[in-house]
Amino acid sequence: MKGVLPPAFWLLALNNLFVGGMVGLERTVLPLLAAEVYGLQTGVAVGAFIASFGLAKALFNLLAGLLADRMGRRGVLILGWLFGLPVPPLLILAPTWDWVVAANALLGINQALAWSMTVNMMVDLVPPHRRGVAAGVNEFAGYLGVSLLAFLTGLLASTYSLKPIPFYLGVGVALAGLGLALAVPETRRPPAPTPLGWVPGVGLPSLLGLLTNLKDGLAWLLLPLLLSARGLSPAEIGGVAGLYPLAWALGQPLFGPLSDRLGRRPLILGGMALQGLGLLLLGVEPPGAALLAALLLGLGTAMAYPTLIAHVADRAPPEKRATALGQYRFFRDGGYVLGATLAGLGLANPAVVLPLAGLGFLGVVLWVRGRL
Repeated sequence: MKGVLPPAFWLLALNNLFVGGMVGLERTVLPLLAAEVYGLQTGVAVGAFIASFGLAKALFNLLAGLLADRMGRRGVLILGWLFGLPVPPLLILAPTWDWVVAANALLGINQALAWSMTVNMMVDLVPPHRRGVAAGVNEFAGYLGVSLLAFLTGLLASTYSLKPIPFYLGVGVALAGLGLALAVPETRRPPAPTPLGWVPGVGLPSLLGLLTNLKDGLAWLLLPLLLSARGLSPAEIGGVAGLYPLAWALGQPLFGPLSDRLGRRPLILGGMALQGLGLLLLGVEPPGAALLAALLLGLGTAMAYPTLIAHVADRAPPEKRATALGQYRFFRDGGYVLGATLAGLGLANPAVVLPLAGLGFLGVVLWVRGRL
């Protein structure tokens, strides 16, 4: 039937919910674990777990795109889940913070290979005029998983302890994700080999993607610590930390298709501006301001995230689409490394660092608005 998306499309979306759940497993709990369980006080050391995640994810994004365009998508997706299986057991057993950093490098590889493939496979399954739909549904499913697990782990941490109970959820998430990956059919046979090299048109979207994940790296580490310093419980922190990816998730299936109708540029620029405003609001003390900031951060990211993916897919030839998206995701996820480094350096005063980052965001929006 015309306009009906195939079952494999929805199976991939469900798979990506579990991919996102692997990240949500850590969103609320790990920043609190660093100080309360492992006794870390140095900001750069605390931020190392996000930096290892971002560096591994960025590098393997490049590899994922190259492999997918030459070998097919399904095998790369399954490989991604094999890297994800050890992550929850490592977090449960970790005697030192170094184990957490190593587990997060594996998580970065899992996210690079598995999430890259779900979005590529979903784009394969739709016509060009519905790429915004594919990117929006893919990101919605992933960040719904992030949000649900961030909330559930915060609840478990408040009810039981920061470790190990919250991470038991991750074992089930990883097994379910691998099972679904094995059930997914291949969506595109590899074409004839194409020359290696950078795909044109990826540069400016990559800068904006990098800034978006730089913001996420800052928020991942500093938001729980900022709210804890203001007296919120782990459950309350989980509510705020969960609202941000929840708004991100729920907005994407709306804004992705909207970009198919209105064009990519207004949603990208509007989304970047909202993220900047959300960061500014985090400097305001009342708890209600943190909720509003989390909502703005989520909605702004929901506007920009799937639209940037569709923007890159629009400009790449079909035989290099996975490579182009891999290159874009390499720079985008490099933002986690920069964000974690800045967050570590600013650990002593997150109420200043986050609003300053917001001002920087708004400045970049003004600079790129005539260039995109």
